[in-house]
Order: sequence, then C-alpha cells, then structure tokens
Amino acid sequence: MTVRFSIFLVWLLHFLPLPVLAWFGNAVGMLFYALSKERRHVADVNLELCFPNMSTTERKRLVRKHFRAFGRSFIERGILWWASPERINRLVRVEGIEHFHAEHGKPLILLTAHFVALDVGGCWLAQNTDVVTVYSKQKNPYFETFLYNKRRRFGNQLLYTRQDGMRPAIKAMRLGHPFYYFTDQDFNARDALYIPFFGVPANTLNTVSRIAAMTGAKVVPCISRVLPDAAGYEVRFYPPWENYPSGDDAADARRVNEFIEQRVLEMPEQYFWLHKRFKTRPEGEAKYY
Repeated sequence: MTVRFSIFLVWLLHFLPLPVLAWFGNAVGMLFYALSKERRHVADVNLELCFPNMSTTERKRLVRKHFRAFGRSFIERGILWWASPERINRLVRVEGIEHFHAEHGKPLILLTAHFVALDVGGCWLAQNTDVVTVYSKQKNPYFETFLYNKRRRFGNQLLYTRQDGMRPAIKAMRLGHPFYYFTDQDFNARDALYIPFFGVPANTLNTVSRIAAMTGAKVVPCISRVLPDAAGYEVRFYPPWENYPSGDDAADARRVNEFIEQRVLEMPEQYFWLHKRFKTRPEGEAKYY
C-alpha cells in the first residue's frame, strides 16, 4: 500500500512546474534523511573513504545535499513516467550529440553511472532510439512491474535483468541496439577485479571491455545531471574512447572508474552514495559498513 500511495503521490505532483517539484523533492529527501539512519551511515562511510581529507562538517553537509538530490530524483521521476514528450524535451539539454550520431547503428556501449538523473538519460534515449539495458530487480513485485513498464514507455526498449546474463544484450547490440550500461556498483561478483575508486579497492566488473572486445563496440560515455536552480537536466555524450579495450583488463576497468571519478568531482552531491560501493572486500580485509 505504501508503494502504491507513493506512486499516486508522484503522479499527482508531476503536473506542477519543475521548481515546485524540486521543492517537494528536497523536502522528501530531508524526510528520508531523518528517518534512514542506516543509509545516512552508508553515505557517510562512502564519503569518508573517498574523501579522507574532507572535514566532518563538510561531509555531513554533502550527505544532506545528496539526500535532497535523491528526494528530487524520486519526485521528479513523475515527469519521465507521465509527462508529454514535448514537456520532457523542453527540460532536457543535450550536449555532444554528434558523438552519439557518429556511432549510432554500429555496436555501441553508452557507458553511464549511478547519478540521480540516470533515468533522464534513459528517457531521452528511449525517445530517440531503441536501446538495450540490464537492470537489477526490485524487491517489491508491484514496483518491479510498474518500473519495467515505465522504462519501456517509448519505442521498443529491451530490458533484461542481471539474472538473464549478458547474452541477450550482446545479441541486441549486434542488431543495432545501443547498450545503455552502468557498471559502478558492487555486485559481489567472484570474477570481478579490485580496482581503486577514489583510492579504495572496489569490486569492479570488467564487463565493458569484454563486451567491447566481443562485439567491436565503441564506448561513448553518456552522463545525465540535474542542472542548478531547477533549470532542468543535461544529457551529455562524450567522445568515443580510443584504444579501448587495450587488452589489459585491470587497466580498462581502471579507465572506467577514473572516468566516473571525474564526473563525481563535478557534481559530488548527485552521485549515488547510498549504495554500499565497498561492501565486498578482498579476503582478510575488514568490512566497512
């Protein structure tokens, strides 16, 4: 019932102008901050690990900023779920689109990461092409079905769960579907590498380089962000990576992490610090959370 009511509330609010939605989102984020001691702790530990020179006061301030950004991402998702394409496109500014067009139609990996505006990029792409992506299942069956349907709202999007493996996604790539892919979470994978993320060894998949090698795909990073002052959103495509994959799995995975680090430094409050990024540790190393 709580999930259904929350979705109804997001639907009700999505008719409002974006600045008003942003205000509601900030309030929801601070309510979540007040009620979620565990997630506050996770965000605080992540920031302490990644920014050891940051003062306690600065870290606490950044945690609160992130909760507000997270609250906004939930409330404003109603625009992506129900608003007209015209309204969505008025709010989205696209940069570097020439990099997307240059590789579109060929095997292509659109490398993204878990920033709060992740679904903005997915929604824009869905209106302009048919992508394939891999997602993690939701615990609530109703929300799982709802979210699946909303992410397939435009076009013929192909969504597979991580339990499906990578074969369906690779097959779709070979048929011309860009692969909108994020790999910056700890999936507790046994065959993952421990690659530094802000200097901390992190359980990191080398899937990007492996798929690129198998398919001959170019990697074009695609990062979405919330613009200041409720001015909308930006979806930015970056130049395709040269000399990738290099044949060195660790170096290729490090390149992915370094790219994400650079984007985090540009908008630290928008990165998904609530995830236990350093949950899986090398054998013998103490747990962080």
